[in-house]
Amino acid sequence: MTFGLAQTQTTTMNFNQANFVTSAATLAACPEDSVAEVAFAGRSNAGKSSAINTITGHSRLARISKTPGRTQLINFFELDQFRYLVDLPGYGFAKVPLAVKDKWQRELERYLREREALQGIVLLSDIRHPLKEFDRMMIDWAVASDLPIHILLTKADKLKKGAAQNTLLAIKQELKETASVSVQLFSSLKNSGVDEARKKLNGWLVDVASDASE
Repeated sequence: MTFGLAQTQTTTMNFNQANFVTSAATLAACPEDSVAEVAFAGRSNAGKSSAINTITGHSRLARISKTPGRTQLINFFELDQFRYLVDLPGYGFAKVPLAVKDKWQRELERYLREREALQGIVLLSDIRHPLKEFDRMMIDWAVASDLPIHILLTKADKLKKGAAQNTLLAIKQELKETASVSVQLFSSLKNSGVDEARKKLNGWLVDVASDASE
């Protein structure tokens, strides 16, 4: 794929200009023009949509539902031409028919394995119940695939500051041997951790620029 150099000189993403582009039910329906994208993954109640809204400075960019598991499609939000944030279907206890859940899982796996534009994964995990089985499976898959993964310990406001820091340090210690995994505290309610998350996303989305222009 060759794109104009004018589109590859951006050094800082303007997250506030994010806009919804499309929802894809299959890998084949995903945008073909993507140079770089970062996918948000997590359990259905981890606060994924809230995090995307907070990072982009939009209150309703990603749909927030009181019923976990309502996101059934791969949703694309464009930050800059050919660069996207991607909201993946939540996994875990979504209350949907088994056949539907199986289809989600198949398409999710295809996206993660075959999407060439994917530069990294943001994994959202509730700090009160961090790194459940599905989260660890996602980490293992990303590490095995040489794909960087950044963990947002969401809902950090639900714990006292000391307890939140202790959880963060414990997880960092557990993952210290895995260079491709990073972790931070995040709270959509308190709007905290946004700058750190944006810096990580910006690095992933911009670093690919020189390759995309060749």
